[in-house]
Amino acid sequence: MNSQKQIAVYLRVSTQDQKTDSQKREVMEYCKRRFTEAEITIFEDKASGSKADRVALERLLGDVRAGKVDIVACYKLDRLGRSLTHLVKIIDELGLLRIPLICTSQGIDTSDDNPAGRLQLNVLSAVAQFEREIIRERVNAGLANAKAKGQILGRPSILKKKKDRVIELRREGKGVREIGRELQMPPSSVHKLISQSKTNKSEG
Repeated sequence: MNSQKQIAVYLRVSTQDQKTDSQKREVMEYCKRRFTEAEITIFEDKASGSKADRVALERLLGDVRAGKVDIVACYKLDRLGRSLTHLVKIIDELGLLRIPLICTSQGIDTSDDNPAGRLQLNVLSAVAQFEREIIRERVNAGLANAKAKGQILGRPSILKKKKDRVIELRREGKGVREIGRELQMPPSSVHKLISQSKTNKSEG
């Protein structure tokens, strides 16, 4: 039953000054006690919880996808994911690949023979979905409020960036198509900017 399990142990601390010794000791003791014939590979990152680039974690997930890992083990869930949503994505991927996740200090074990551990992660998934919905609502409310106040949303229009140059070339006597070729713009866009300029002058 326990013969030659390939276990990937993930360790993480937030700064270069911190050490993973205590995490490593607990997780390794647990794995050696439970999986007597296991082959254990350690993946270690020194990165803050919010940092997206984690080299060791990406290598671990690469091995998981390549079928080189039977079990992923860590000290706590917050060592693994940089956010609740990111954590649930990892958990979902492990679930799809039928790779159990063990968090030794929290009693979490998603093996098929441990329904309690799977229930814990289902609750986490629900909370993450709730968090996403709340964020979406806040973003949409903020956009609606900004729009109601007349604020221009999104990146500045490319047309606006080229407006001054279009007007300058027009004053030099160049035609709409000629300006379009020079500035790599559709003639319709050139005409629009020229028309806007005339409208603004007449209103002024």
